Amino acid sequence: MSDIITLKTLCEELKIDPREAREKLRAAARDAKSHPELAKARTPRSPWQWLKGSAAHKEAVVALER
Repeated sequence: MSDIITLKTLCEELKIDPREAREKLRAAARDAKSHPELAKARTPRSPWQWLKGSAAHKEAVVALER
């Protein structure tokens, strides 16, 4: 069974407001040159979630820490 990381979990770990986190992730997903894996993994109107340790998960963490 693979581990799924949700936005809620990331927000709790990084102590970020979920609303601000979603805004940052949307902006990062639109910038496909800087965050290609995050852009590929994003599906509109679906929850923000990633496989633990995946490239998209790592890019999401980087985008949220900015």
